[in-house]
Amino acid sequence: MNNESKIRRWLDERYNLSLIEHFAEEKKVPHFRGSFWYYFGGVSLFLFIVQVVTGILLLMYYQPGAQTAYESVRFIVTKVQFGWLIRSIHSWSANLMILSVIIHMFSVYFTKAFRRPRELTWFSGFLLLALSLTFGFSGYLLPWNTLSYFATKVGTEIVGVLPVIGKPIMEVLRNGSDVTTATLTRFYGLHVAVLPAIFTVVLGVHLLFIQVQGISEPESWKDLPESKKNHIPFFPNFVLRDVLLWLIVLNVLAILAVYFPWELGHKADPFAPAPMGIRPEWYFLFMFQSLKFFPAKILSMDGEVLGISLFGVAGLFWFLVPFWDSKTPKGARNKVINYIGIGVVLYIIVLTVIGAR
Repeated sequence: MNNESKIRRWLDERYNLSLIEHFAEEKKVPHFRGSFWYYFGGVSLFLFIVQVVTGILLLMYYQPGAQTAYESVRFIVTKVQFGWLIRSIHSWSANLMILSVIIHMFSVYFTKAFRRPRELTWFSGFLLLALSLTFGFSGYLLPWNTLSYFATKVGTEIVGVLPVIGKPIMEVLRNGSDVTTATLTRFYGLHVAVLPAIFTVVLGVHLLFIQVQGISEPESWKDLPESKKNHIPFFPNFVLRDVLLWLIVLNVLAILAVYFPWELGHKADPFAPAPMGIRPEWYFLFMFQSLKFFPAKILSMDGEVLGISLFGVAGLFWFLVPFWDSKTPKGARNKVINYIGIGVVLYIIVLTVIGAR
């Protein structure tokens, strides 16, 4: 018996590998014209892994603090070997991860994969999107440059306009009444400790749900006999395709990082005036642009407060989609929900383009 067989038998005696092998052999994935969109879940996972690895490397040199944050990032990009590349990959992968999670969410929405019995999978996926956006917001301040400082100030001020709860939430986020070193320290703790821990737990639960329930089949298959349904084995077929897409994404990341390195900009000066045209990152841009269209007063309510409240209601409405999709219990088609989804996609794209001009 060779060494490989001995190791395999040793592991099998302790962890019953045959069960895992049986599960991998039996697991099937629906294969149809739109099944490409299934792979964005795996892409999101891959980009999260890239975030963790590059974040740990950056953490070895980064020093939080108004006097040290900017200087430590500048040291990384100018003195540390390949430091500029690691930082660029970390920044680009953060943006691509959010884009991938958004695409994955809409693919789940349009394929009705949130329907019974996958409601909890949808809820956990929505939480992962919210955590990804929070990752982006908290990490944006860490370089302590001019754009990140004033964008964080504007972003937290928007939260602060909410009645009753707005100001306390803003002070919790800022760790005080203004954006200071205390804010930077709080965002640093959230970004490198609290959020990764929560994200990892929710991600584990999300993946567990998917493995137990399997990947959902398209609506058009509901009345088809099993012999007419086309599946591919999860391992090795689906896994190999997933890995191939990961390699493509890695190449895209490398190209973006090399040819479009993430700029550091100038160090933040809290006493300087805010630069003209300050705006948030692209994934918040449609909300930021929408608030600009609200008048100062609508009846007796502040326009900005009304706008933020509407976005909150819309987010809750989207989170609860498995409940308000009236045809969910019957598993029937629902064109109205498709129209709502298309409207949301067009709204986000158009407002983002207008805001970026």
